[in-house]
Amino acid sequence: MAYTVGQVARAARVTVRTLHHYDEIGLLRPSGRTPAGYRRYDDRDLDRLQLIRYYRELGFPLDEIAEILDDPTADPAAHLRRQHELLSGRIGKLQDMVAAIEHAMEARKVGIQLTPEERFEVFGDFDPDEHAEEVERRWGGTEAYRQSQERTSRYSKEDWLRNKEVNEDWGRRFAALMDSGAPADGPEAMALAEEHRQLITEWWYDCPLELHTGLADMYVADPRFTAYFETIRPGMAAYLNEAIHANAISRA
Repeated sequence: MAYTVGQVARAARVTVRTLHHYDEIGLLRPSGRTPAGYRRYDDRDLDRLQLIRYYRELGFPLDEIAEILDDPTADPAAHLRRQHELLSGRIGKLQDMVAAIEHAMEARKVGIQLTPEERFEVFGDFDPDEHAEEVERRWGGTEAYRQSQERTSRYSKEDWLRNKEVNEDWGRRFAALMDSGAPADGPEAMALAEEHRQLITEWWYDCPLELHTGLADMYVADPRFTAYFETIRPGMAAYLNEAIHANAISRA
């Protein structure tokens, strides 16, 4: 069966200009022409074009492809074996590249460099990577995000466990203050609110008063943050919000 240059171009997903070029350099000459001189390709031409595309995909220059295809000792099975070997090698290299990229991506996720067992020891059932994309989307362009990434990337397992211990201690003392009936805008509550701000500055990023009050509003506006504080002590998110605002006012 004979095919026009346009039919071959559409079937092989190449341009007509490409087919003309292959003809001009002798890489793929059509088997026939019409009386008017138009190119006509047969099934053997299509088979050769398929091989050309295989080798081009593997990065071979056209002159080398011509030498391979015109080798009189090579048969179709030999071409298939060669393609299989080349593709297998390329797949291996691509897999190595993917592994390297995944490692680099993992290294950027909140900077947490822990084994799965260590992550569970530090974070329990909470997986910070579940929120990594959202965090980067919402705050990725901020200085606070940059500082947080830089600092946490250096933390060891011991650092993370220390951070957990410090935050749990603060949470116990804050809950005890609430249980005592102290007002959220009183000096004790404001002192713990200021300690909270200093912990953020020490462990994550510089946290001026204005940023701290913004966080406080998020603690009551975002159900996820509210739920976190409520697990420490019911009503804690709203109490902390008031204490942070009172502390900011007193220090303004």
